[in-house]
Amino acid sequence: MSEEAKWYVVHTYSGYENKVKANIEKLIENRKLQDQIVEVIVPLHKVLEDKNGQRKEVEKKLYPGYVILKMLMNDETWYVVRNTRGVTGFVGPGSKPVALTEAEIKTMGIDLHIMKMDVAMGDTVTVTDGPFEGSVGVVKEIHDHKRTVIVNLSIFGRETPVELDFSNMVKV
Repeated sequence: MSEEAKWYVVHTYSGYENKVKANIEKLIENRKLQDQIVEVIVPLHKVLEDKNGQRKEVEKKLYPGYVILKMLMNDETWYVVRNTRGVTGFVGPGSKPVALTEAEIKTMGIDLHIMKMDVAMGDTVTVTDGPFEGSVGVVKEIHDHKRTVIVNLSIFGRETPVELDFSNMVKV
């Protein structure tokens, strides 16, 4: 495909951003659109919040009511995204989506050029965060569009597949 994927913004019902992201990712998998809808993100930022007299760092949505997609715009991808439950439409005049420019992406203050993990199937990785921190396992599947991998970890002496975010592991 000679056309390059671009970033588009989708408007959602408020509070449905994560559900829309999950629904689109499920549709990508079911319809085998991984090469057309490359990334789906809900931009977050960390904020300090006081709760019960304790200061906590929490993640808040940077743009409530919006989901950002990197995709090839064609009739099929437009239809799939536009008809996802919770989506009210693409951002752009009328029903014509307009891709974000590089300048707009930079001024949004988010890194949309999401890292690709430098791992391959069969690589050994160490879990750096979460309940399996310190565990070592072997990569069985890579899901670039979800930024996750399936790693076989030894839990209670058994090989168990665990889904990990790219940011929660390092290559050994």
